[in-house]
Amino acid sequence: MDFPKLKSIIEGLLFLSGEEGLSVKQIAEIVDQRVELVTDAIEEMIGEFARQGRGVQILKIAGVVQLGTLPEHAAYFEKLAYSPARTSLSQAALETLAIVAYRQPITRVEIEEIRGVKSERAIHTLVNKDLIVEVGRAEAIGRPILYGTTKSFLDYFGLASIKDLPEPGFFEDSENLEEETQLLFDKLDIKQTDVLDTDVQNVFDFNEETAFPEEDITPYPDDDSSSSS
Repeated sequence: MDFPKLKSIIEGLLFLSGEEGLSVKQIAEIVDQRVELVTDAIEEMIGEFARQGRGVQILKIAGVVQLGTLPEHAAYFEKLAYSPARTSLSQAALETLAIVAYRQPITRVEIEEIRGVKSERAIHTLVNKDLIVEVGRAEAIGRPILYGTTKSFLDYFGLASIKDLPEPGFFEDSENLEEETQLLFDKLDIKQTDVLDTDVQNVFDFNEETAFPEEDITPYPDDDSSSSS
């Protein structure tokens, strides 16, 4: 494998791994290359990103390599996250929030297994709105992040505690997920106009994955999430 191709693959892997990142050893195993070669490629990429003035950087934190945004751009990301025009929750975010509420603590991979689609954007949206938060790390390979709901989630839906949630549906697979999600938020007396853009008449007529195909996802999603750092 030539060096430019290796760097391109590593960049894609870091993007897909999101905030969880990957260790150099994991990357080396995936690309079937020596750890030393992967390390050299990452170091070269760090320099290239800086010289080219890219909007993302490669970070090495606690033995994990990940993509992150630039601190000097934080003010712009805050505007994106808290823009009044982006205060609604999409279907994907609602589904993800329902799953986290009933299955917490839960990892991104487990959420995606239930929804049947990538859910990183929806998770970022909910984290940025302080509806879910990292509550620990799973005892599994890579120590994936575990997510749970926040006090803001309880306040948002007028709950005294998580025990006040309506009787749960199954939330085990994607077959009845839309129906179960709508039932949940109907029971919470959440009006569609409070959680969706006013021009969206039916939350379940909107398919985030169709509108924004996974291969077109950028580190700064267009729905309402902010980038990780």
